[in-house]
Amino acid sequence: MVKTEVITAYGHRNIQATHRATFEITKDESLTRKGDCIIAVKADKGLVDLSEEFKEAARNRNARITITIEAGSEKETVNAFGDSDLSLSHKTDVVVRKSNYVCSRTLAVKADKAACDLSRSLVKKLRNPNQMVKIIVSVTKLNDDKSLPT
Repeated sequence: MVKTEVITAYGHRNIQATHRATFEITKDESLTRKGDCIIAVKADKGLVDLSEEFKEAARNRNARITITIEAGSEKETVNAFGDSDLSLSHKTDVVVRKSNYVCSRTLAVKADKAACDLSRSLVKKLRNPNQMVKIIVSVTKLNDDKSLPT
């Protein structure tokens, strides 16, 4: 069973994408240079806006979450996992983490990439305020016998 959500956002001239543990998409329109984890702004969805079916599937330690970030001709995929403690309730933010930390802003944990790991050619596109960014988020429940990272 695969559940998919599409989030549309935009680039911003202050995108740094240098954070070592997370990346974030936000509905906020402004961004200072201190927001080094933010990779897109003006998102059309926060976590609260995702479908209940998607949220239910993601709230499982056996859920694999794939995030594909597309900006123009650049495309990058991040692999992460769900967690039974996900509330998926934040109104403006979507955060993907390398760690196991969960809060209302967390979409996925144990990710294989943070903002600093994204290709610099993608980040260059993300610095353009006119660049539409398409974020495709898919959740798949793995078989219970699959071993997950700890």
